[in-house]
Amino acid sequence: MKSGNEKVVWGSLMPDRGLVKYIVALAPNWLGDAAMATPALRALHRRFPEARLAVAGRTAVCGLLEGLPWLGELIPIPAQPGLADMVRFSRALRPKPDLCVVFPHSIRSGCLAWWSGAAQRLGQNRGGRRWLLTETVAPYREQGRIVPIYMGREYLEMVAPLGCEDDGAGLELCAPQEDLTEVRRLLGSGGPVVGLAPGAAFGPSKLWPAERFAALADTLAERKGARCALITGPGEEATRDAVTRAAKQPLLELQSRPPTLGRLKAVIASLDLLIGNDSGPRHIAVAFKKPVICLMGPTSPRYSEGPWERGEVLRVDVDCGPCQKPVCPEDHRCMTQIPVERAVEAAMRWLE
Repeated sequence: MKSGNEKVVWGSLMPDRGLVKYIVALAPNWLGDAAMATPALRALHRRFPEARLAVAGRTAVCGLLEGLPWLGELIPIPAQPGLADMVRFSRALRPKPDLCVVFPHSIRSGCLAWWSGAAQRLGQNRGGRRWLLTETVAPYREQGRIVPIYMGREYLEMVAPLGCEDDGAGLELCAPQEDLTEVRRLLGSGGPVVGLAPGAAFGPSKLWPAERFAALADTLAERKGARCALITGPGEEATRDAVTRAAKQPLLELQSRPPTLGRLKAVIASLDLLIGNDSGPRHIAVAFKKPVICLMGPTSPRYSEGPWERGEVLRVDVDCGPCQKPVCPEDHRCMTQIPVERAVEAAMRWLE
């Protein structure tokens, strides 16, 4: 897939493998996007195997990527770093990186790249940040307009000019062994384990109604003997409580209190199927090669439907979508028109 008509703009020569000793990658902000960036990060490691590869990102993103064997360092940074944070970030990088790869699109991430002091700084040419980077890659365009593509593919295309190649292995994450052991102890034996992910950090427009998740869990328990576990994160307590109250069958308690990224990965790695909104757990499940039934409404599937996903995306075409709005200004019909029975039928197919 080519990135429109615009070519890569290089301010200096492509870095020689032997000269690159330290790489810093600025990770995407959302968990799902960070998971989709792992093929590109792994490609960086494969291209520069002798270099130390560090990833800088939000604390949650660092927790998600923790354990990957080819990552040399994780550097937590605030969600919205100010000038003082950028200075601290710059001072923490010793020696100065030879290369900084910028996955987010924001001007703020461009500023972080500049403050890194890296000799070469590679990112997409958008958001008015060209002057902060030494090398840029054009965003994907159709008929001259920037349009979305699968984020995993976007990230791979961004590092391709460095000589990085996709190994075809897809998304990759690692769950801590102690969390895996505890989840398996809690599960014991029984019917298939289905994870329900009713939240979404993006906003309420992505949420399928909580009572429908409850009805789905009850139906799968009755028809298939499924054991359903709620998967929620910080800030999703109200959604979790709403599903729990509406469910007639008890739901499995597998997450830790407070929830941790290590336990989240262990729970998803132990599922037979994940059913959820278009949010982070979907892409974490893809990384652990688990099938996913995704309930999608306001967001374009072009961002998130990749070649490594198994399962089904349930959505309805509406005249106002995909709107990409966190809060629905109308009647939320893109989500409410997905009936429970449609989700049940899809789940039954993948639990056979």
